[in-house]
Amino acid sequence: MLRLLFLLSAMLSVSAFRGLGLTRFTAKRFAVTSTAIGERGTKDYRISFTDNGKNISPWHDIPLRNGDHFNIVIEIPKNTKAKLEISTKTESNPIKQDIKDGKLRDYHGPIYWNYGAFPQTWEDPNVLHPEVGFKGDNDPLDLVEIGSTVLEAGSVHKAKVLGVLAMIDDGELDWKVITVRTEDPLAAVLNDVPDIEKHMPGTISGLREWFRWYKTPDNKPLNKFGYKEAALSRKAALEVIEETHHYWKDLRAGKTKADKLWVK
Repeated sequence: MLRLLFLLSAMLSVSAFRGLGLTRFTAKRFAVTSTAIGERGTKDYRISFTDNGKNISPWHDIPLRNGDHFNIVIEIPKNTKAKLEISTKTESNPIKQDIKDGKLRDYHGPIYWNYGAFPQTWEDPNVLHPEVGFKGDNDPLDLVEIGSTVLEAGSVHKAKVLGVLAMIDDGELDWKVITVRTEDPLAAVLNDVPDIEKHMPGTISGLREWFRWYKTPDNKPLNKFGYKEAALSRKAALEVIEETHHYWKDLRAGKTKADKLWVK
């Protein structure tokens, strides 16, 4: 079994961070271990998570905030094709390979960035976005990490939020938040969308076109994007995180019907 150890900031303060309504996490630390079980490329393969030996959910138990930044959970390493994801309907929410029509799901070509999710977020399928005009996709908030390093599936990292794309996929709003790991060599100069265009030209258009086309080999239509296809600012991305964190809190509190989601 492969074990990866991460030290993360844990929740201490109840103060809001910069008025966003998100809990700030400060000095207390805890150890998160991700463990790969089974053989890659099989239906039994999964990555589970523990905190000091206790089973935890990467969706519900890893804090969203990490100091001034955010924790991100990597599901799919860059330059790979296996469609790994947090299993929202399985106890403790391990990372598993998605199954469609009884077969393990792979992208038709590799994704060129690290892909994952923000813990403690949820895109509520009951809420119609007032501007985009679509409801959420019933999953944790997606992210793309655009750094230079291949990040292991199941790894947890501290990341900066840079911007967001409002993708519309199969009639659902499926936000893609653009991030960079704080340890990345370019992290110091990347703070917002214009910085990506300056220091990593072509990245945003590459992201947009990859997500636009990636389902077409399955005879699906091109995906669309709200806001005239613009990559929205860091401020807008933080508002999306705030909103989906609020939806997650309502889900956990039982204010929103969970259906088959594992939220204990």
